[in-house]
Amino acid sequence: MKAILVLFTLVLSALSGIACPVCERQQPNVLRGISHGTGPASDWDYIIIWTMVVIVVFTLYFSIKMLVKPGEKTGSHIKRIILNLEDGTEK
Repeated sequence: MKAILVLFTLVLSALSGIACPVCERQQPNVLRGISHGTGPASDWDYIIIWTMVVIVVFTLYFSIKMLVKPGEKTGSHIKRIILNLEDGTEK
């Protein structure tokens, strides 16, 4: 865990050196020093990006939720075929 934290800190500290000075002046304050290019062309770019972020976060949440606790309890569910084969209790 400590190694992951150190690696994460090093990666975050390296992000400030990614953009060149010319690109830094063209970026809005939020993105300054992070990315190259001219930056967002309009406010619609921010709306599109934040919509995609929300969709990804919801998808990630429900994916992890279904992997950890799927909620299917019936014995005839299709996942029981695989689980019973692993246990050696094939019916």
